[in-house]
Amino acid sequence: MYYIAGVFLALSFFKSRKKTKMALKKAWKSFANIFPKFLGVIIFVGIMLAIFDEETVSRVIGAESGALGVAIASIVGSITLIPGFIAFPMAKVLLDNGAGIMQIGVFISTLMMVGIATFPVEVEYFGKKVAIMRNVMSYFLSFIVAYIIGKVVGGVWF
Repeated sequence: MYYIAGVFLALSFFKSRKKTKMALKKAWKSFANIFPKFLGVIIFVGIMLAIFDEETVSRVIGAESGALGVAIASIVGSITLIPGFIAFPMAKVLLDNGAGIMQIGVFISTLMMVGIATFPVEVEYFGKKVAIMRNVMSYFLSFIVAYIIGKVVGGVWF
């Protein structure tokens, strides 16, 4: 993929040096804006995994934590505001450290679809009723997603 990207970058550079330089500057600016957030979350997850060992992660949101673990993961996911490009690698780290697949499924689903932190903005743009309905429906849909993930991967929820 890097080679293909490099070839297209070289083609772009030969076609228009000015536009390519401008695109690279914009890409660098975007990366510079994203990197501190990304690094912050990675450090946070690293510290949490250092504090909470694999056994603790397994006990709280592991496969054996059952419905309580799913509920805890859904609440944390609903409250947390993390972009997807950070959330998915973090989910992999949590899975590697004992988290259950359904717990991570509901965590990622609520993280992406439920917006407790962004609720005031939603109310401002969509109105209170629509914002509440969207968040409640998204919250319950996350449990369906977790259940389907559990069945597809082969886990047992209850």
